[in-house]
Amino acid sequence: MGDNVDRVLEQWLAERPDLDASPMGVIGRVQRASRRLERGLSENFALHGLQLWEFDILGTLRRSGPPYRLTAGALSASAMVTSGAITNRIDRLVAKGLVTRETDPANRRSVAITLTESGWQVIEDVLAHHVAEEERLLAALSADERRQLAALLRTLLVGLGDVPSAPVPETAQESR
Repeated sequence: MGDNVDRVLEQWLAERPDLDASPMGVIGRVQRASRRLERGLSENFALHGLQLWEFDILGTLRRSGPPYRLTAGALSASAMVTSGAITNRIDRLVAKGLVTRETDPANRRSVAITLTESGWQVIEDVLAHHVAEEERLLAALSADERRQLAALLRTLLVGLGDVPSAPVPETAQESR
C-alpha cells in the first residue's frame, strides 16, 4: 500500500524521468508525518486546556528539576523560537498563573521563569496522557522500528546541525 508521497513521486517520474526525486520522498514524508503528529498532539492537549507550546514550556521547566526554573534565554533555545515569541508565551503563562517571571538572583541582567505549584500540577496531570497519545500515534510501528526510526532521525538531525548547546548555567539553587 502506498501513501500520498508515492503519488507525487510517480508524477515526477512521469514528467521528469531524468531527475532522481527520491529526496522528495524522504522530506515529504517527514513533513507530512510532522504535521499529522502535531495535529494529534494538539488535539490531545486541547482536551486538557493546553496548547502545544504551553506543554513545551511547562514540560521544559518540569524536566529541568528543582527549582523548576530556567532563564528566558534557555527556554527560547529549547523551544527554538525568538526571544520576542518566548516573551509573549511567558506573558500568557504568567497570566494563567502557571509560571512566574522574576529577575534572576544569580544574574540581575537575566530573567528567571519558574514553574508555579499550579503549573507543576498541570504538567503532572497532562504528562501521562501525552505519553499515551504519543504511543497511540506510533502504534503502526513495532518497538524495533521505533528504535530504528529514532536512530535515523537522530543521524539526520545531527547532520543538519541540531546538536545540544553548552549546558545552561543553573540559576538559583533553592528548592520548591
